[in-house]
Amino acid sequence: MRRNTGSHRSRAVVLAAVAALGAGLLSGCADDGDDGSAGSSGGGDSKGKTVVTVGTYGVMGFKQAGLYDEYTKLHPDIKIEENVIDPASNYYPQLLTHLGSGSGLADIQAVEVGNINEVTTTQADKFVDLSKADGVKKENFLDWKWAQATAKDGKTIGLGTDVGPMAICYRKDLFQQAGLPADRDAVSELWAGDWQKYLDAGKDYAKKAPGGAAFLDSAGGLFNAAVSGSSEVYYDKSGKPIYKDGPAVKKAWKLATDASASKLSAKLQEFTKPWQQALANGKFATVSCPAWMLGQIKEYAGDKYKGKWDVAAAPQPANWGGSFLSVPQAAKNKDEAVKLATWLTAPEQQAKLFEKQASFPSAQAAYSLPQVADAKLPYFNNAPIGKIFSQAAKDSPTQILGPKDAVIKQNFTDVGLLQVEQQGKSADEGWKAAIKTNDNALDQ
Repeated sequence: MRRNTGSHRSRAVVLAAVAALGAGLLSGCADDGDDGSAGSSGGGDSKGKTVVTVGTYGVMGFKQAGLYDEYTKLHPDIKIEENVIDPASNYYPQLLTHLGSGSGLADIQAVEVGNINEVTTTQADKFVDLSKADGVKKENFLDWKWAQATAKDGKTIGLGTDVGPMAICYRKDLFQQAGLPADRDAVSELWAGDWQKYLDAGKDYAKKAPGGAAFLDSAGGLFNAAVSGSSEVYYDKSGKPIYKDGPAVKKAWKLATDASASKLSAKLQEFTKPWQQALANGKFATVSCPAWMLGQIKEYAGDKYKGKWDVAAAPQPANWGGSFLSVPQAAKNKDEAVKLATWLTAPEQQAKLFEKQASFPSAQAAYSLPQVADAKLPYFNNAPIGKIFSQAAKDSPTQILGPKDAVIKQNFTDVGLLQVEQQGKSADEGWKAAIKTNDNALDQ
């Protein structure tokens, strides 16, 4: 599932938490089985069978959701072998090396959203055009998701697996204690249409903040959520980097640093041990919450806070994260790989993956299926997450991606904002540090 924080976001850890969410909380779930480490599916000896290999970074959930087993039952002449690269940060450099040599490639290769632009602009000729595959329907996918993996010549080199539509997860009990509305519709109205209203609600919360709990977890998380709702962020339509003066980046930076200066932030770095411990100890009231974040909260906040967390709409529609399946031209079993990638990303399979692994579909045709449309999470006060995230996904803009999107994003959060939050640097000093680091990264 794709969930790029700019540094692969400790993908294995994130996905383990998401798997636990799907297994324990979504209605109709089955046992997820093993931990999804590298291995094969289909059972028995591969003698006489065509072996289709799948290369992934972290657990994408196909195996855990039983999709490989289902496919090999439908196609008994096929055996599926999955190779998971861990740590995930090693995956993309290895993929580029294998593409360069034309060897060592899996029949299907996953590509994360932070890298998809570089692949479509510099490596598209090395991948199959999946828009021409039997059974693939462009209209089944979100328009902006399809566009992310489509090259300028119209060739689509990846089929979307999942997306990260945005919401706000909040502690209902802490809102009540602070005198704020706690009903999810009323909470959504507090900040509807404007991230500044979200900070205004935080300032009201801070007046009666219970138990020393901060309003939000991290300036970095807020920054990522805010920029993810704009079409032009780090690059413009011509492909020119605009991270130094782009309005979306500047607005999100001011929002994040204002939150920190106003003492609304717990000043944590997301996905680290201190952040996980703060979740367990109830040290903040809200989190910018793409769909995959639900698993993190449930995993680390634990049973103590079951029913106290809820999910409201984000101030603006946005998407943070996502992945694709692609088929290299050099794939050993290219035709069978295309068939498998097409089947795995079809709406029906994406709905099953969501039901069992909480991986939110990139196929909008899945949103009307009962596994998605009727999905509720008891841990989050029975929040209707299928409806909340479907609406956010459909309303999200088509974001222009550049070859170094992931690196640029990481430097704003893990260099600039971390200096502001944890080293006492001013907003201006943090900004200059992020810009300098990004300039150096793009010069390499």
